[in-house]
Amino acid sequence: MIPTGVSLIVTIVNKGYADTVMEAAREAGASGGTVLHARGTGTLEAEKIFGIAIEPEKDLLLILTGDEKRPDIMKAVYRETGLSTGGMGICFSLPVEDLLGTSIKLPQA
Repeated sequence: MIPTGVSLIVTIVNKGYADTVMEAAREAGASGGTVLHARGTGTLEAEKIFGIAIEPEKDLLLILTGDEKRPDIMKAVYRETGLSTGGMGICFSLPVEDLLGTSIKLPQA
């Protein structure tokens, strides 16, 4: 399999922070993304044990980008949206192996 040179950045934050995440991502080079509304799970026991306020309503953002822009986008999201705050959210990336139907320019093999 030939690498596509594309990554999927997944960011999960508390409800209401999607615009903040997308603004930071765009300023770092993202052309856009998809926002999904989701619900997280947690228990009251976990909240008491870890001292984390659990907000069940989440915004899930999916951003496809070239591998070269991925680090800058992820750093901007982390820096500008307070992901370092406990319980605020998480951002991770996955390599994209196959891709159809998008305008992202793939590197030439």
